[in-house]
Formats: sequence, C-alpha cells, structure tokens
Amino acid sequence: MDSRDPGWALRAATAADVETLAELRATVLRADLERVGRYDAHRVRQRLRDSFSPLHTSVIMTGGELAGCVTVRPAEGGRLLEHFYLAPRHQGRGLGSAVLRTLMERADEQRAAVRLQVLQGSAARRLYERHGFVVESEDPVDVFMVRPPRDGAGT
Repeated sequence: MDSRDPGWALRAATAADVETLAELRATVLRADLERVGRYDAHRVRQRLRDSFSPLHTSVIMTGGELAGCVTVRPAEGGRLLEHFYLAPRHQGRGLGSAVLRTLMERADEQRAAVRLQVLQGSAARRLYERHGFVVESEDPVDVFMVRPPRDGAGT
C-alpha cells in the first residue's frame, strides 16, 4: 500500500454498525476459536455486542466498502487495542499493516503504550510482533502483548 494513496480510510463507527461488526468478528475468529476449542456461534458475536463502543471504534473502509474494524480505547497506562478484524478478502494485502502503522503513530504521538490480546496460534500475532509488540504474559488461550511508545527516532 502506498502511503501517499493508502486506498483506505477510517470512519467513526455508529450504533448501526454493531451487528455487521459482530458478524465480521464471528467470520474472522471462527477458525482460530475452533482450533482452541472455544467457538460458540452466539458467544463470539455477543462478546463484541457487549463491549462495543462507537466512541472508540473505527470502521476500516476501502473501495467504498467495509473492510474491517478496530477499537482503541483508553486503558491504564496507555491504550487497549481490540476488535481489530479484517474481512478475509482484505487480509494478506498490507491493509492490516497500514492501519496498525497509523494507529501506532497516533499512540507514539501521545506517548502511549498499547496493549492487546491475541489467541494462541493466531497468525495475527506475527503482524503485531512486526509492529513492535512483545509478549507480556500468556495463558492456554490468549497471548497478552504490549508495545511501548516510540520516540521520533523509532526507538
């Protein structure tokens, strides 16, 4: 993706987006949740509904269509990144990296650490590691990661 013409945009989520995003979450997480024996068709959608915050959620748009979503909310000691999902047809094309790079630049400007959790064995963990996240702790289901803020020199 060319940074001068990213081909994508973030728009503020609205309450009307919740069911579309819950369905996106179910689609994206199904294989990983099945792999760890935790897939439940209702629960996977309800977890997004229960924590949905239009104030902190952005919808990722590309080509005039919804390509994904991401939530970044204030948390103790920085920000919590959650509900970062890309529709399968938009994965593996650099969109996730472009969005994450933009979000990390914003966090760095605010000198904020960013935390997240990812399922054990998820391919998304490699994306996060490429963007400076390191493991803080883990359990049999989740890996908890943090990315400290970087200064302008990239450190």
